[in-house]
Amino acid sequence: MASRAADGAGSERPPDGGVSEALGEESRGFTREQLFTLAATASINFSSMLCYSILGPFFPSEAEKKGASNTIVGLIFGCFALFNFLSSLILGNYLTHIGAKFMFVAGIFVSGCVTILFGMLDKVPSGPMFISFCFLVRAIDAIGFAAAMTASFSILAKAFPTNIATVLGSLEIFSGLGMVLGPPLGGFLYQSFGYEVPFITLGCIVLVFVPMNMCILPKYDSIPSKESFWKLIRLPKVLVLCLTIFSLSACLGFLDPTMSLFILKKFKLPAGYVGLVFLGLALSYSLSSPLLGLVSDKLPYIRKWLLIAGGLLTALSFFMLGPAPVLHIESQLWMFVLVLVLIGFSIGMSAIPVFPEILQCAYENGFEEGLSLLGLVSGLFNAMWSLGAFAGPILGGFLNEKLGFEWAAAIQGGWALLSFQPAKFSW
Repeated sequence: MASRAADGAGSERPPDGGVSEALGEESRGFTREQLFTLAATASINFSSMLCYSILGPFFPSEAEKKGASNTIVGLIFGCFALFNFLSSLILGNYLTHIGAKFMFVAGIFVSGCVTILFGMLDKVPSGPMFISFCFLVRAIDAIGFAAAMTASFSILAKAFPTNIATVLGSLEIFSGLGMVLGPPLGGFLYQSFGYEVPFITLGCIVLVFVPMNMCILPKYDSIPSKESFWKLIRLPKVLVLCLTIFSLSACLGFLDPTMSLFILKKFKLPAGYVGLVFLGLALSYSLSSPLLGLVSDKLPYIRKWLLIAGGLLTALSFFMLGPAPVLHIESQLWMFVLVLVLIGFSIGMSAIPVFPEILQCAYENGFEEGLSLLGLVSGLFNAMWSLGAFAGPILGGFLNEKLGFEWAAAIQGGWALLSFQPAKFSW
């Protein structure tokens, strides 16, 4: 998502103004090192979202056949997020000790191998054993994902210190591309070849990026600092922004175990076409993120209003997703896709400004500039995102099972609305 401030955001520059001025001049033309960094991080954005999004169209129904309830499916999705949360906190704190490049490449390798293993789970007997192995494999995958993404955020913020929101917003095109291709590709491969092929295929694609990144990714070194997550998260503004991250992620996580089942039952679409419905959210998010990143960099004073407007639009969109039964509106496929488009745009509005705001707050409160701080901030961002991704599927699976998708989505929208209220008073 977003990171450091723009060229024109003087209040966000660290105390060493001369260094920032020089970096601002360099950022206008990418160096070879920066281009290699962009290529490496684009590969992880694309491959991680490709592997993550293929589960949506077919895994919930496959897991049901293996004896997992909606709530259990939500816990399986949430397990990934919980271990991602814990790993991000730990790895962000030790980034400079491990090394950003090593953490990045090792994370990709682990994620690729475990994705292939996930494709073997249909051989496991149904019931508790299948569920247990799902939890185990997802937990290991989460550790690899956390390593790659924590290192990725830090490397990018180090390479592009004055216009990182624009760069990261542009890189979200590759995240969106992974989200766009994952569901239809996963649904097609599943429908054509069965459960194993989607995971084996995509796991091999991820592993191809390992030697590539070993060769092209520059090495960034830094001196470890004494700053900690707890000092950072105790800042009131950072705490509010963490709540914002949590809420956004919970909204997206809610859709993982619930949306494909709703589409299959409500609109009677085959699994191969369910993935196409996911395109509405993925395309709107990926196409709007570069523009939102540019606006966040060039006009940092409107970030507060982006956060608030995005929160309100997210809440309204989830209320209309079912739609909520109190509206007495019959759900239509075209309307469902339109609401997903609005959700993708609103998530981008709120997510892109968060990272640079946390960095700005850290600099204003005396945190030392460097890779150590970037590791802390990226680890905190990923941890809070993962915590929301843990809560969202669990709450979504439970509410979907008890109340139905329409009411569950409306309740999720209410949570999003409440979570964004503190932003009005934190600036």
